Amino acid sequence: MFIKQTPPGYMPGGFLLEKDKAMATLPITKRGAEKLKAELHQLKTVERPSVINAIAEARAQGDLSENAEYEAAKDRQGFIEGRIKEVEGKLAAAQVIDPSSLDAGGRVVFGATVELEDVGSGDLVKYQIVGEDEADLKLGLINVGSPIGRALIGKEEGDTAEVQAPGGLKHYEIISVQYL
Repeated sequence: MFIKQTPPGYMPGGFLLEKDKAMATLPITKRGAEKLKAELHQLKTVERPSVINAIAEARAQGDLSENAEYEAAKDRQGFIEGRIKEVEGKLAAAQVIDPSSLDAGGRVVFGATVELEDVGSGDLVKYQIVGEDEADLKLGLINVGSPIGRALIGKEEGDTAEVQAPGGLKHYEIISVQYL
């Protein structure tokens, strides 16, 4: 069974066997790693104790066979424990990349901030290429595995990237590439 691990063009291979998945690294910016650490802290210090208390309170009500509060708390506990494992796994596999220390010679790489001009409309946009967990289009953070992220990786200032977007084919000229 094959699992898509990283976008084609970013990491050689692009696909890993299930058994190799655990050894893969996850590129992430320092900001993204801090966000995951904060979520893990919240899950372990607030969410987990809260659900443990909810389970204890539900148990105190007696018969567990028809106790909706108990079932809901157990379901919530399962979700929290699963998310803790997921975040811990991501942090263990994280390869923290500091964009300001990159010197990719003007090429678009993970962590780069790219200013683009929509060739059709003339609109200017600015994006930073980040990992899946960090992506937030409203903040200008795009996933390296998104259609535009894949189209930009490896390109340089002055190049044109062709992106198949939901609204149709778009062409972007790369105005500048910065490593902030």
